[in-house]
Amino acid sequence: MLERSFYQRPAPQLAPALIGKILVRVQAGQRLAGIITETEAYQGQEDLACHARAGLTKRTSVMFGEPGYAYIYFTYGMHWMLNIVADHIGSPAAVLIRAMYPLEGLELMQQNRPNLAQSPNWLNGPAKLTQALGVTGALNGSDLCQEQGTIHIEEGPHIPANLVKITARIGLGKTPEPWLSMPWRWQVDSSDASKLIETEIG
Repeated sequence: MLERSFYQRPAPQLAPALIGKILVRVQAGQRLAGIITETEAYQGQEDLACHARAGLTKRTSVMFGEPGYAYIYFTYGMHWMLNIVADHIGSPAAVLIRAMYPLEGLELMQQNRPNLAQSPNWLNGPAKLTQALGVTGALNGSDLCQEQGTIHIEEGPHIPANLVKITARIGLGKTPEPWLSMPWRWQVDSSDASKLIETEIG
């Protein structure tokens, strides 16, 4: 389990550091896990793509708190999004977990997200990921550094920098510049992730 100090950095530094780490969700006593392959950073009230732009509210209060907590919100009236709080208390920042490569608990993931074939692209979206892991707003504010918690992050295989693509964040609608084009999205191609993971962990 990663320690609190790992999360105590600005979101644009935490987001690439999370690539290759293992996201773990314990559901009904069963471990569901996968390697994080895509992240996006959201940093501070000045970032007009970040929820914190509205200031401290009931919704954003978790972001203003201690790093290493889960910030989970509902979007489009149908999807939950899993974010990891970064930086330090009073400096609102978070990293959106956009995709992962499944490792453990695939049968339960399939029950949570039925009628979809298991493949490297099975969890290549933030809503797909939360559905498969059974993540909802009930887990908002969860401490990722709690020993008996239901969600945390562990060390994982090293992902070479040349396999990590850096782009602008996506799905930001009418967010103005320069925030629309900030290169704060990190992604490992699913085929590269599959080959690397098979080599690293068998």
